[in-house]
Amino acid sequence: MDIEDKINIIKSLAAEIVTEEELRELLKTKRQIIAYDGFEPSGQIHIAQGLMRTITVNKLTSTGIKFRFWVADWFAMLNNKFDGDMGKIRLVGEYFIEVWKACGLNMKNVEFIWTSDFIKKHPEYWETVLRLSMHASVQRVLRCGQIMGREDSVNNPAAQILYPLMQAADIHHLEADIAQLGLDQRKVNMLAREVFPKLGFKPPVVISHHMLLGLQFTESNLEGIEKKIAIKMSKSKPETAIFMTDSKEEIFRKFSKAYCPEGQEQDNPILEYAKYIVFEKCNKITIERPAKFGGNLTVKSYDGLRDLFIDKKIHPMDLKNCIAKYINELLEPVRQHFENNKKAKELKEKVLSFKVTR
Repeated sequence: MDIEDKINIIKSLAAEIVTEEELRELLKTKRQIIAYDGFEPSGQIHIAQGLMRTITVNKLTSTGIKFRFWVADWFAMLNNKFDGDMGKIRLVGEYFIEVWKACGLNMKNVEFIWTSDFIKKHPEYWETVLRLSMHASVQRVLRCGQIMGREDSVNNPAAQILYPLMQAADIHHLEADIAQLGLDQRKVNMLAREVFPKLGFKPPVVISHHMLLGLQFTESNLEGIEKKIAIKMSKSKPETAIFMTDSKEEIFRKFSKAYCPEGQEQDNPILEYAKYIVFEKCNKITIERPAKFGGNLTVKSYDGLRDLFIDKKIHPMDLKNCIAKYINELLEPVRQHFENNKKAKELKEKVLSFKVTR
């Protein structure tokens, strides 16, 4: 695979690359490139974190890049998930890993690293956090508050300052050439790019992936990246999210209530799921309709589906039922794994029994 082929694959998963020139130079000059993303173990895992993340990581590793999953248990504690109970947080982290394996994550170039284990073995990590804190203002760090799923507020815990500094330190200590996280993590990745040269560290290339919309419409006066963050899928609003072990009935029920404006692509979650998940896994889809409404319709690309929908040749309810069907089929192997594998089943039952701290 030549460099331009690799660039094109990476562009297909990226909402933004900072910068493409640096990425191209990295691909030219470094034999083993490392990318990372961090996940707080924080309850059930939805399809943006599970299925869509698997698709993007598999694309990235197909170019030869090694991917490090940072299982951020200490970060979950800082964010008061499960009231900071590390025993529960650890079990949820194991559940996350089990989900990724079950939905087809290519393990050849993937490594899972637990925050608590790594930092205990590398106490020099804390010196990096302190040095980062000396080169970033309180105001600049507080602007990264959204990475915790919180708004900037003086009432939030002091962890809101520590958390972004630690996340920037992660990039350095994991030896990550690429920070490959969602757009909601952009601010802290840009903080790392700003501060790293002052410490003699090489700043990471930032490849941000798209944030999948929640199923139900959320009014927002924001624009650009801030709007995308505000209306993304969130497990704190379970009716807006499809979880990796949702039943067929739950999936169709949530899709039936989903926002799907007729003839509109912008801010349409159903078309997003078609684009970022279904057509990534399927070469074509069939929209099932009664003969009086035109009969079944086979579509071979997302662009074709979008054009038909914009031209109002596909009814929103037919589109919702179609995409729900394919999402359900893609999640069936995961459900089966958690039903038939004893360890996985026990993990799921424990995780579902935990009360998530909001």
